[in-house]
Amino acid sequence: MKIFFQAKVLIKYAVLFVLLFSGIRQVNASYVTTVDQGGGLLQADTNSPKIIHIVNFIRLLEPRDPAITEDVLYQTVVKQVELMNQYQLPGTFLLQYDALLDSRYQNFLRALPKDRFEIGGWLEVPQPLAEKAGLKWRGNARWDSRADVDFTTGYTPKEREKLIDTYMRDFKRVFGDYPKTVGCWYLDAYSINYMYRKYGIIASCNCKDQIGTDGYTLWGGYWNQAYYPSLQNAYMPAQTQKGQIPVPIFRMLGSDPIRQYDDGIGTAHQGVITLEPVYKFGGGDTTWVDWFFKTLIQGEAMAFGYAQAGQENSFTWKAMKDGLQYQFRKIAALRQTGSFQVETMVKTARWFKKQFNVTPVTSVTALTDLPEEGQKTVWLDSRFYRINLLWDSARLRIRDIHLFDETMTSPYYSRNATGSKCTLFTLPFIDGHFWSTKARSAGLVFLVKRNGIFEPMEGEQPLVTKKSKTALQISWPLKGNNGTLEIRLSERCVEAKLVDGPAAAQWKMKLIAAKKDELPFTAITPGWIKSRFLGHDYKVKAIQGHFVAGIDRNTAPADFEIVPEKGAIRLDLGDR
Repeated sequence: MKIFFQAKVLIKYAVLFVLLFSGIRQVNASYVTTVDQGGGLLQADTNSPKIIHIVNFIRLLEPRDPAITEDVLYQTVVKQVELMNQYQLPGTFLLQYDALLDSRYQNFLRALPKDRFEIGGWLEVPQPLAEKAGLKWRGNARWDSRADVDFTTGYTPKEREKLIDTYMRDFKRVFGDYPKTVGCWYLDAYSINYMYRKYGIIASCNCKDQIGTDGYTLWGGYWNQAYYPSLQNAYMPAQTQKGQIPVPIFRMLGSDPIRQYDDGIGTAHQGVITLEPVYKFGGGDTTWVDWFFKTLIQGEAMAFGYAQAGQENSFTWKAMKDGLQYQFRKIAALRQTGSFQVETMVKTARWFKKQFNVTPVTSVTALTDLPEEGQKTVWLDSRFYRINLLWDSARLRIRDIHLFDETMTSPYYSRNATGSKCTLFTLPFIDGHFWSTKARSAGLVFLVKRNGIFEPMEGEQPLVTKKSKTALQISWPLKGNNGTLEIRLSERCVEAKLVDGPAAAQWKMKLIAAKKDELPFTAITPGWIKSRFLGHDYKVKAIQGHFVAGIDRNTAPADFEIVPEKGAIRLDLGDR
C-alpha cells in the first residue's frame, strides 16, 4: 500500500512538472503570486474551488440537415461516453423529450454507472411533447428551433405546466425518479419554480450572454458561474432569499472573457467564442483551450471558478471529435494535479446550496492573453450588479456595468412569446457593446490631468487580490511614477482612488458613448444618476465623489463624468 501511494505521488508530480513547462501551473499554496509572459501579476486564491461540468444534451433528430440522421446523433452520444470512460470523467447528459422516448437512449443511459453520470432533462419542446401535453403543434418540423415554438416562453403558464408534467411523468417512468437537473438555453422563472416546488429539481443551466445568436438575446446577466434567479425573472439574479428561486442556474458554454463581449459590434448578431469544441477559434483551437484553462486555474474567482465543457449531439461526432478529445485529455490531466474538480451538475448544485443562502460574489480574471494579443480583463458578479474591466495595451476602461433588480418582471413570466426572437436584458449603467460602434468603443475611461489637459491614464501590469469573501481589489501602477490606481469591487459598491501619486494630482472618470440615443439616463445630479430601461426605473448613487452631466443637442442627459472627492470615488450599485 505504501509503495502504491508513493507511486501515485510520483505520477502526480510528473504530470505537474509537464504542465508547468507547458504553461499551465498548479497553484498549491493558499496564495501564490505568478508573473506570466506578456501578462499581469496575479494573486490567486486556491481556497476557491475550480469546477468543470461536462454537459452533453441529447436531441433525437436534426431536421435542418438531412445528413444528420437519428443514428448519427445516437452514435455521437455513444462516442462521448466512450471518451469520458477512457478518462474516467463524470458528466451530465440532458435529454430532450423525443430522445427520452427512444429505447436506444433509454437502454444506453440506464446502463451508465450512476456514481459518474447524471441523467437530467433538456426542456426544449419538440412535437411529441407538445402533442402529448394536449397542445397544438405550431412547428414546421418535428423539432423547430424558433423561440416561440421551442422554448417554454412560447407557451402560457398553464401550458408550461402541462409540458412539464408530461415530461416529468415519462422521465420517471423511464429512469425511476424525477430529474434533479433540468436545463435549456433559456428557461423561464415560472417553469423553474414550478419544477422546484412540484418535482424538487436542484439545478438548472442556461446559455451564456449572446446577441441574436439562434434568434434570441441574453444580455447583461450574471456573467459566469451560477446564481439564484428572481421569482419573476429567471435571467435576473435575486437580491433576497425571499425573492429568489432556490435553484442555482449555471451559465453554459465557457465564454471567452475577453473577446466574446465585443464580437459583432455594429451588427445585430454575435458569433460564438466558447469552449465548444466545434468552433475553430475557441474550443477547437488547442492554443485557445490551453489559454482558457490556464486562465480558469490561475485567475482569481472569489467564491468559485467554473466552466462548462461538452457539446450537444446535434453537431455530430465528426465535427466535435478532435476538439473534445484534446479537451478531455487536458481536463483529466489537470484534475490529476488538483487544478480542477470535475463534477456532475447536481453535485455542484448541492454544494452551492449548502455554501450560499443568496447569490455569492464571483469573478473571472484573465491577466494574460493569447500570444501576440495584449488585452486583460476582470469580471465581477454579485447579486446586485456585474462589472467588467478591460485593459487594452496600457489603457483601462470599465466596459460594462449592469444592475440587477428582482422586481423587474420578465416579459415572458405570465405571457407567452410571439415571433421567432426572444430577448432578455438586465439594467444597463455602462454598456460597452450596444453603446459602441466599430470605430469607437464605449465605456468609463480614467483620465488624469497633465499640463493642464485631461488625458487617458496609462499603466503597467495590474495586481488582482481577493480582500475578503465579497471584495476584490485591483492595483494598477501608472506609468511615469504617477502613482497607483486602486479599484475595490465589493458586493454592492465600486470604489476608486489614486494613491502614491504626485501631490494634488487631478483625475476623473468619463463616460464615452458612441451611440447617445441608446443611453437610458433620465436625470443626472451630483449625487444620483437616474435611468429608465424597458419601462423600469433605477438609479446609481455617488457615496463619495459626484456626477457631472453632459448635455446633448436635445438638452437631455447624455454622457457624464465622475469627479472624486478627497481623492476617491465610491458608487453604490445596490440601491434601487
